[in-house]
Amino acid sequence: MELVGGFMVMVSIVGFFLTVLWFVLPFVIFAMKGKLDRSHIILEDIEKRLTAIEARLDMVVPLASAASNSEVSTEIPPSQAPPSSGGE
Repeated sequence: MELVGGFMVMVSIVGFFLTVLWFVLPFVIFAMKGKLDRSHIILEDIEKRLTAIEARLDMVVPLASAASNSEVSTEIPPSQAPPSSGGE
């Protein structure tokens, strides 16, 4: 009989902790939702600022962006070239 009594005490303790979690969890979720909404607004503001900065830079230095784009090589070096698909 002692085994059943100890098991009931353990089940009661686990049930108590699950009940506490059940009541606390909604408040945690709503708090996280508020923080996530604020972070989303801040990120949208940062994106707008970066867009404005990029537009100003393109107006001030249009040749620099064109020159930097032309210097980029699209060729693959022979050591990194993919193997040919032809039958050798």
